[in-house]
Amino acid sequence: MTLPSRRRRYPSDTSLAEWHLLEPLLPLPACQTKTGGHPEKWPRREIVDAIRYIVDNGAKWRALPADFPPWETVYGFYWRWNRAGVIIFIRDQLRRAIRTVKGRCPFPVTVIIDSQSVKGASTVGQDSRGYDAGKKINGRKRHIVVDTLGLPVMITVTHAGVRDEIIARDILWRLRLTHPQITQVWADSAYARELLPAWSADHLWMSLRPVLRPKGAKGFVILPRRWKVERSIGWIMNARRNCRDYERLPQHSEAHLNWAFMTLMTRRLTRKGPRTDSWTRKPRPTDS
Repeated sequence: MTLPSRRRRYPSDTSLAEWHLLEPLLPLPACQTKTGGHPEKWPRREIVDAIRYIVDNGAKWRALPADFPPWETVYGFYWRWNRAGVIIFIRDQLRRAIRTVKGRCPFPVTVIIDSQSVKGASTVGQDSRGYDAGKKINGRKRHIVVDTLGLPVMITVTHAGVRDEIIARDILWRLRLTHPQITQVWADSAYARELLPAWSADHLWMSLRPVLRPKGAKGFVILPRRWKVERSIGWIMNARRNCRDYERLPQHSEAHLNWAFMTLMTRRLTRKGPRTDSWTRKPRPTDS
């Protein structure tokens, strides 16, 4: 049964140009595969719009507006796509498209890494949350790796109590496996403790270089290279779902961060005219 398409009314809704970017990157419906399956009842564009609405507005899944598909259906797609790696695949494809448009190599060789601790809501279990003594935050920590344009390469969410130099070994190892072309990583000094630069050079053939604060500097200082990843963290904080961690599973926290980056990148690829500072824009009547 084909249902009538809903009118696009929310700032987080996809434009027609954005949907033309996203639709080919989504997996085939089950009814079009060899194994077969029932045709999907709800248009996928409405599923994507519903997920983006949750990420952008920070609403509960059960509080999804009535003009979207049922929240159980939307959450089911969100969960299955994330588990199957579809979200990471789309994120990487969008990043490569932007780098190509900018005249860069699609595959970055230099990345920047930083972390952010955020408070955890009551829905975050004790087994996946911790206390960051440095930031005095009880919740989770996001480790974000971006390229020199500030676009996401890898996102890892851990409990806030984990030390950066400990998780750095796992992150660098995964970077070597998934992005073998990366040769240089700029990082906070916390990631470069306990002989990590020597370990990464000897075992991963990867140069880990810390970015240090100037001697005698007080208060906020813009640090070379690191400001790019800090700007990217500011971008995703414009999506209200990411201002605090509400997810029971760290993997779902990573998915919300990836969806925020995906919205940013599709808007950037389809933007026309002068650049605006707004995070989201009201869709035009021609977008529906």
